Amino acid sequence: MGRIVAVIGGGYGGAAAAKALDGDTDVILIEPKDAFVHSVGALRALVRPDWAGNIFFPYDRLLARGEVVRGRATSVDSGGVTLASGDRVDADYLVLASGSSYPFPAKMDTDVADQALERLRAASKELAGGGRVLIAGAGPVGLELAGEIRAAWPDKRVTIVDPGEQVLPGFLPELHADLHRQLRDLNIELRLDTTLLTEPPTRPGLAETFTVRTTGGDLTADIWFRCHGASANGDYLGDGKAIARTPQGKVRVTEKLNVHGHSHIYALGDITDIAEAKMAAHAMKHAEVVAANIIAQVRGEEPAAVYRPSPVPSILLPLGPAAGVGQIPTPDGPTVLPARTVAEYKGTHLLIDRFAELFGTA
Repeated sequence: MGRIVAVIGGGYGGAAAAKALDGDTDVILIEPKDAFVHSVGALRALVRPDWAGNIFFPYDRLLARGEVVRGRATSVDSGGVTLASGDRVDADYLVLASGSSYPFPAKMDTDVADQALERLRAASKELAGGGRVLIAGAGPVGLELAGEIRAAWPDKRVTIVDPGEQVLPGFLPELHADLHRQLRDLNIELRLDTTLLTEPPTRPGLAETFTVRTTGGDLTADIWFRCHGASANGDYLGDGKAIARTPQGKVRVTEKLNVHGHSHIYALGDITDIAEAKMAAHAMKHAEVVAANIIAQVRGEEPAAVYRPSPVPSILLPLGPAAGVGQIPTPDGPTVLPARTVAEYKGTHLLIDRFAELFGTA
């Protein structure tokens, strides 16, 4: 078998896999965006438009030997990828790393970095003019957005609503207690077990006062953001005949991260059916396993790297640059991290330096 690897998607996992494969294979990274978007920093980019340029990294220095093809995959088969342009990328190995979609501002809604920057700056201007902010969704994105808004504008009133009865289910009670304490200290109102009975009449990110009905009574705000609704990017897999998908649109993988039934096709990140939170850190660990196995195959060896998700959920959740909650696995069991450690590990710098190094812009 040959050594050409086509990686579909240049997000966290796809970029890391392409980089790891670059020295031992002929890697082709297929990505519609003109720059990598460091989504971990997107919420701070919203509240700090002067800083927003830091989350975009051109792909031109990612690979030393491989090639980056700007295009959108529309179909795959056992021998390669067809792009929206009609061009064909033939490959000996495929890596499905197409990630997921999520409402703006957590993920950009354009493939052009300059347009994304303008969109962030426009939304930031709208947000600056709204004194009361409604966030629909109390998952990690909604919580983090609330913290960033309060850090940037301490006078704003921020309300998060979510139909669930508990925030961040599955984590230690100590983390929940610390989170609720910090939200109170930040004067962020969290309304759990609360459903929006009507959709806000305005577009998310547009400042215009409205009142919306909820199961907990009427709620008036000046601007709102949707922080729920992730969906796997898998349309290019078509009817599922070549590569089957679950009802949730995910791809079933083995512990070696092969797509079931395909020894030369791999998948990583958000599109996999692995039972774990869809996080950048997990996708990048998947990338290590995928790259190791493909390199072994190219060398004529048996692929041996496996991925086993941690039985202990982990999270680093900043609530602005100086606050936040975290939980990590340790040999003695899960441990809750104090806010200062979350800030040191992630919240202060949002891992910008790490990705500057990956993309050769440090």
